[in-house]
Amino acid sequence: MYIPSIDDHTMKVMGILNVTPDSFSDGGIHFNMETAVGQAEQMIADGVDVIDIGGESTRPFADPVPLEEELDRVIPVIRALREKHQIPLSIDTTKAEVARLALDAGADIINDVSALQHDPDMTELVKSTRVPVIIMHMQGTPGNMQVNPEYSDVVAEVIAFFRERLERLSKEGINLNRITIDPGIGFGKKIGHNLSLLKHLHKLKALGQPVLLGHSRKRFIGEITGREVGERDLPTAVISAMALAHNIDMVRVHNVAATKDAINVAQAIHLAE
Repeated sequence: MYIPSIDDHTMKVMGILNVTPDSFSDGGIHFNMETAVGQAEQMIADGVDVIDIGGESTRPFADPVPLEEELDRVIPVIRALREKHQIPLSIDTTKAEVARLALDAGADIINDVSALQHDPDMTELVKSTRVPVIIMHMQGTPGNMQVNPEYSDVVAEVIAFFRERLERLSKEGINLNRITIDPGIGFGKKIGHNLSLLKHLHKLKALGQPVLLGHSRKRFIGEITGREVGERDLPTAVISAMALAHNIDMVRVHNVAATKDAINVAQAIHLAE
């Protein structure tokens, strides 16, 4: 299982597998087990390092999904993939029970966009395991985060949030070596906020934790380029390559092949004499 490490300077690629009917980018495309497994296997063929499986959309203004429905979406996919492949699997959820059953089914990583704050049982679950955990910054909730997000200094405020959360989780008895941070591009941020975070990613690295960047096909890319959601893989790959210069540990993307190509070229340039 791959655990992000600040000592590992090879940026990894996490592939997004949304088993939902309403995700902003690919909702509905992989909304059954056969197509979801097929998409995951294509990502594996393309060289993905981790597959992130989610059964509840976190797009702006998304409605919550009942526990049983989320379980019905993700658990069969995790089991099917684990039976055939050893690729690390991440469960993208804010619900402790979904995370627990996903780990039992073969998932290796918990990815919680609420930074373990949505479900009071999530911290206890994390304490009872040794799996890596990803925590994300989000202003508000998916239902209201894009209504009118405001910051005095988005970079400083995101850093302050992580300092507080890391201190709190450490006091709760969670080893911070297990924690990766995600600045939450597009989660309660306007275009300027996203661009500032991308420009100053190195400041997040100063916190001493591995950093995951989830920028793939986000709205701010469309605002800059005029491209529709499905046409944003090229700028997504460009941002991924740029993130390499900031020593970002992992990028979370829809198009694994394009991203791997961009990273490999950027890496080759970086290593040239």
